[in-house]
Amino acid sequence: MTPDLAIRTRRAAFNRAIAEGDAQAIGPILARDCVMVTGTDSAVIAGRAAQVKVWQREFAASKSGAGRLIYTRLPTAITLSPVEPIALEQGTWEGVAVGAQSIAASGVYTAKWREIAGQWVIEAELFVTLA
Repeated sequence: MTPDLAIRTRRAAFNRAIAEGDAQAIGPILARDCVMVTGTDSAVIAGRAAQVKVWQREFAASKSGAGRLIYTRLPTAITLSPVEPIALEQGTWEGVAVGAQSIAASGVYTAKWREIAGQWVIEAELFVTLA
């Protein structure tokens, strides 16, 4: 599998885990020391364990009736480094409320991936809310 296809496959698995509310499936896609900067308030969530906990809380909210957004990341470009086993993913994201059909929030994102032991994992993600 080419690196481009491997990254797109891992992104699709991440999207599926969010849609299904499966925080444990997200963990293996993240590097141990990954960093995420959220789109609206620029909160920094550092580390795989912290991110999995955030997703667990997010998924639990929907079970309690509070509702949640299902986020989908749609890659538009993946740029591979010719000198290191890293890549930059760029794309758009959207959040749709569970049970709704309209987009509640959307924007652009970028993600840095690294190949470690034959698997591509996310080292960093940065989201910007545009709508």
